[in-house]
Amino acid sequence: MTNPNEVAHHYHSGHLLKRISDGCAALGLTPPISHDALAPVDEFHIGGRLATEPFVKALGLSPESRVVDFGCGLGGPARYVAAATGAYVTGVDLTAEFVETGRALTEWTGLLHRVQLIEGSVLELPLDTDSMDAAYMIHVGMNIADKVGIAREAKRVLRPGGIFAIYDVMQVGEGQMDYPAPWASSADQSALTSPETYEAALKSVGFEVSERIDRTAFAKQFFADLATAQSRSDGPPPLGLHLIMGDDTALKVQHMVRNIERGLIAPIEIHARLPV
Repeated sequence: MTNPNEVAHHYHSGHLLKRISDGCAALGLTPPISHDALAPVDEFHIGGRLATEPFVKALGLSPESRVVDFGCGLGGPARYVAAATGAYVTGVDLTAEFVETGRALTEWTGLLHRVQLIEGSVLELPLDTDSMDAAYMIHVGMNIADKVGIAREAKRVLRPGGIFAIYDVMQVGEGQMDYPAPWASSADQSALTSPETYEAALKSVGFEVSERIDRTAFAKQFFADLATAQSRSDGPPPLGLHLIMGDDTALKVQHMVRNIERGLIAPIEIHARLPV
């Protein structure tokens, strides 16, 4: 069972906003800043923006849509959803520093009128029942053992016919994972499980699973690019995921490449919908 306090501590650095601000300054970026310019640092998942675009397109959102982002992190995908579709997005995350930093980035990008970030647990969302048209979760389930709880809460806040899309790192083979990984310093902080477990959790509360997509091809290119960025002679770029992952970014990337190549894990998308 993962401990919420340990999970929040894993992601906390204490100076994330300054790091990002300094990175923006090094690139000559000052507010207002395009949400696209922040994508190298605020899309903290395998594939980054390249993965977000088809994932969001599949949600079929409109400017009238109300959307909840389970475990929003810095709010990169939430800002992309708002900018690309016009939808209103509420992001909820356990890590206070992510929420505080994300609010500042949302202000910098001029999207405060469409994106709201809240500190809280995705197992107890601060949202009304039947208040959302769509929900999504990107690289969050690896930290939450209670997959049925996630599905139950998604069902509670979604209206009939609502879609819930998940893009997580999932366990697809047997073997010993190498840690630290981007989401966990050690195995006891991790709640990896199989796509079948996710699907069973969704079905157990009434969702109909419509699609499962393996995004391993994204993963291999993504980590190759990350490894190249970390090994540059002049250091990593001013804006990048190393600002979130910290000093051991290169080790985490190395471990992820090994875990994926050994067939232990893969980034998987699952799309599910509630009956009308």
